[in-house]
Amino acid sequence: MKDFIIEMKNIKKSFGKVQALRGVDFHVSRNEIVGLLGDNGAGKSTLIKILVGYYQPDDGEVYFEGRKVNFKSPWQSRQLGIETVYQDLALVNLMPLWRNFFLGREIIRKIGPFSWIERRKMKRIVIDAMNDVGISVRNPDETVAFMSGGERQAVAIARAIYFGAKLLILDEPTAALSVGETKKVLQHIEEAKKRGISVIFITHNIYHVYEVADRLVLLERGEKVGDYLKKDVTPQYIMDTIAAAAGVR
Repeated sequence: MKDFIIEMKNIKKSFGKVQALRGVDFHVSRNEIVGLLGDNGAGKSTLIKILVGYYQPDDGEVYFEGRKVNFKSPWQSRQLGIETVYQDLALVNLMPLWRNFFLGREIIRKIGPFSWIERRKMKRIVIDAMNDVGISVRNPDETVAFMSGGERQAVAIARAIYFGAKLLILDEPTAALSVGETKKVLQHIEEAKKRGISVIFITHNIYHVYEVADRLVLLERGEKVGDYLKKDVTPQYIMDTIAAAAGVR
């Protein structure tokens, strides 16, 4: 029996006359890092938005842990353990680190008719969670706006790990990062895998994802044009395949 955490079959999606996805099959196994590659307009974001419930497919089926699902919103997929970290990271710049970490999931204590946020407990958790992914937190009250791009990515990944993600989706996690920060983010991704989390790494940069991926899936103009184990291909082969697929249309 195939041990897929997620499986998508014959996914189709159109926006007016534009056919964004043309019957795409896609899966991720447990504890696997899959690189989802393709140029702008390839259909990567549309496929993921269907997976998490942001869009509804025109046709096709989605299975999570072997059970057919029909997510109506990202909140529903999140409840089952699918965490998505978009390029904007869903972080609020003017809020402190600990507030961003628990955004929408604050620890509330209630006694009778009274309730309050347990700030001290949340701050301790943030420090420990960030240490777990190799980031030493200077001050949990630090405003996120003053953190580097790599540190912000670490916050999002640590948050997903802490809240028990089973599948972590990263949208261009290394975009606009320095070489040093990219290396650190890749280490965080490998740490997530060590903890048993499956990862979808969306990117157009083959050299970044190639370092950590187990498998590479290529999309071009709404079609899957390749699905390879990393050990069987080189970065140049992947780039040539995508270029050839784009050139025949």
